[in-house]
Amino acid sequence: MKNIALIPIDNRPICTTLIEAVCAVDKDIKLFMPDRKLLGDLKTPSRKEEILTWLNDINEKIDYLIISLDTIAYGGLITSRRCNDSYNEVIKRIRKLEQIIKKKNCKTYAFSSIMRISNNNVNEEEKEYWNVWGKKIFEYSYNTHKAKIEKNKTPFKLNIPKEILDDYLKTRDRNFSVNKYYLTLSDVFDYLVFSKDDTGKYGFNVEEANILSEEIKKNNLNAIVKTGADEIPLSLLSRAVTDNKDVKIRPVFQEEDSTDKISKYEDVTVFNCVKDQIELTSAKYGQDKGDITAIINNFKCEQGDLVLGDLVNKSSFKLDKAKTPTVYIDINNANGADGHFVDEILNLGYSSNLFGYAGYNTSANTIGCALCMALVKYFAKNYDDNAFKKLIALRLLDDWAYQSDIRKSDKSFKSYENKINKYLNTNYKNIVYTRPWGRTFEVEITF
Repeated sequence: MKNIALIPIDNRPICTTLIEAVCAVDKDIKLFMPDRKLLGDLKTPSRKEEILTWLNDINEKIDYLIISLDTIAYGGLITSRRCNDSYNEVIKRIRKLEQIIKKKNCKTYAFSSIMRISNNNVNEEEKEYWNVWGKKIFEYSYNTHKAKIEKNKTPFKLNIPKEILDDYLKTRDRNFSVNKYYLTLSDVFDYLVFSKDDTGKYGFNVEEANILSEEIKKNNLNAIVKTGADEIPLSLLSRAVTDNKDVKIRPVFQEEDSTDKISKYEDVTVFNCVKDQIELTSAKYGQDKGDITAIINNFKCEQGDLVLGDLVNKSSFKLDKAKTPTVYIDINNANGADGHFVDEILNLGYSSNLFGYAGYNTSANTIGCALCMALVKYFAKNYDDNAFKKLIALRLLDDWAYQSDIRKSDKSFKSYENKINKYLNTNYKNIVYTRPWGRTFEVEITF
């Protein structure tokens, strides 16, 4: 039995019930997670002290501990941009966490976000003033960093009220100082990930990422800065499952000449995104052959976006039946599946060589999720095919049915359920669909 404790980013299904569904594929994995009521949501921070108590009180021996540091430091990823706690208050909580980790004496993988700067006036996940000043703050950040890089001594000016800019920079400086503190904890964390969410070419977040990368390299730390966010706990779960065992993943790009393109909301090429995600799992990148084949439905010219709707891509290629362990990674569009790609998978029929499918939100999210599914199945000591079928059904109902169609049209799930049941030879019915955060961005699917 492999005991894994995990403190999620927040209480969204992608951070909680998806992880449970992935771990269920191997009955030899025992997953410990705090009760969802202790985790934060869109407006409420996590109950930080209670989560620390929960972790401290686990009596069984933990083999691996995976921690969202934002959850303990600020109350969650979203709260990290809103929380007004001082640096000292945050560090006090982190030091409590350090003591618990040392007592647990287990391999610990931790991750923390580099505070994003969204280029819009939407304050759903930001401080209140973002609905007026969001784009202006983004421009200030972008141009200030650009001027520094280009050694332009003319100060960049923007008409942002001083009290608002001061508050934003104070929050940003606190979060960056906390991230720098984490670099001093090499005796606490066996591996540390700094995630870049919604990033671009210039900005304070880019500057901070560069500084952290330089510190990691200079001090030879077991840490990394990478593009992504919500998939990081899945990637670190993959790392715990793989645990430096010798496994190669060979990517097969459907658009071989377009791997140098950059996905929406990211700052690295598709090729590097895939390579980085594979290496984060501690698997090897298989150039010519692999134990697992990753079929990647990448975009030819520009990634579509099923939410914005300004560009939606649809592939036209045919898939061959998988003869070896194969995972399907759908990044032709952001925020949902490519219908033709899914049709091709369904037409192949269910096979024991299916090792995963994902196609949601950003490319990094999709790749990290799909690889985790594949690696958990590949290394399963007590494999549960029924649990794996349920996991595939969850991803198809979410990424394909909901994200690519029902989210925009509010149609019924029934036709999708029928196709999925036929594909998997299952009889899932009375499936419940809810919107846990009261918005269309995510759906919770309960069997």
